[in-house]
Amino acid sequence: MLADEVCTCLSLDVMSYWLLRKGENNVPGDRIVKTKLLLLMLTAAIVMLLTASVMAQDALPTWKDLPAGEWTMIPAGGETICSDGSPYSFFARPADSQSDKLLIHFQGGGACWFGLICDLKSNPSYDPTVDASDTPANYDGIFNFQNEANPFGDYNMVFAPYCTGDVHVGNQDTTYVVKDSSANRDVLIHHRGYANATTVLNWTFDNVKDPSSVFVTGCSAGSIPTPLYTQFVAEAYPKARIEELGDSSGSYRAPSLSKQVFSQWGTLSILPKNYSDETVDTLTFEDFYSYTAAAFPSISLAQYNSANDTVQVGFLQLSGITGTPLKELQDANFADILASGDKVDFHTFTAGGNAHCITPTPDFYNYSVNGMSFRDWVAALAAGDAIETVSCTDCATAELLHPAAMTTDAPDMAATAEATQKP
Repeated sequence: MLADEVCTCLSLDVMSYWLLRKGENNVPGDRIVKTKLLLLMLTAAIVMLLTASVMAQDALPTWKDLPAGEWTMIPAGGETICSDGSPYSFFARPADSQSDKLLIHFQGGGACWFGLICDLKSNPSYDPTVDASDTPANYDGIFNFQNEANPFGDYNMVFAPYCTGDVHVGNQDTTYVVKDSSANRDVLIHHRGYANATTVLNWTFDNVKDPSSVFVTGCSAGSIPTPLYTQFVAEAYPKARIEELGDSSGSYRAPSLSKQVFSQWGTLSILPKNYSDETVDTLTFEDFYSYTAAAFPSISLAQYNSANDTVQVGFLQLSGITGTPLKELQDANFADILASGDKVDFHTFTAGGNAHCITPTPDFYNYSVNGMSFRDWVAALAAGDAIETVSCTDCATAELLHPAAMTTDAPDMAATAEATQKP
């Protein structure tokens, strides 16, 4: 748009100059001046109209424009984009009453890093679009404001949907090759999760001023970047108490996978300065925890996982990782994070069973380990209280506080993820 404005101005200036030159011989002097002024005024008017148009397109509602206690879908505009080129939007919900607490959630929904699983015409292993069905109003767990046990019932919330196949950390467009029966076909994927995520965060920083506490969380693919973006949150809110919880992504112990995905997604280009020594050969998902812990040791970092999470098993199989028990991979990753510094405030809750994602489901209120309710564990984390690492001993099945209660997954988040193997 700016280039169009410049071209318009240059064209009018050239026309004005031509008229001025022509007027030296054929038009009285005062008419030349008037013509020049008229063209300059026309140029200014056009620029103003174009600028107003750009502002109208890019203007986002402010926090005070949003109705309390309701989710509002906000078209993000700017450089945001979904993997298929469709528009990106996010959601925000002011608390029912005035609140100085904030929760930021990154949505899950798969990932892709080679042609077959990226192919939009086939069965992609990720969600390529954002629409009204992504509203958190469709979910349960921490988004159930009718449940009095919800520890986040009085929080302001911002929800960053996911549609880029890059766990929110991509910064490039990648063309993959898909082999059809007759010929190869190119598939262009916009891995622009970083532009989307930072647009949501920057809008939040501009609109939610000086929160006393911030809870950063995400499910599955949305949980992987939460410690990275928690560093951004800490830099924006230096006075806030901050906690982070990653939900269901602690099993990806696969250096070959990390190298491939970070290359395909252009992730190194988005990393803060404290990652300067990292390369695609060395960077891992666990590093997001280690670097944030080192930069901001006062932040409490945490993870939830199921010991036999079928979705994480499926994505490890796509990466060629088979045969190693999932809990063994998780425990090794946790040990790496804890060993990365002297005082790493990092704790985990590992439940039995094979469920994937708990924070947006009714199971948030029902799962426990050795009598410790996951809901209570998270509530203590959010309150800034001390928590301990909790891990199942008999991990074959989940331990339920209310065994008679049916455990159901949130729509389009965990049930769909498990059915299609989308994390």
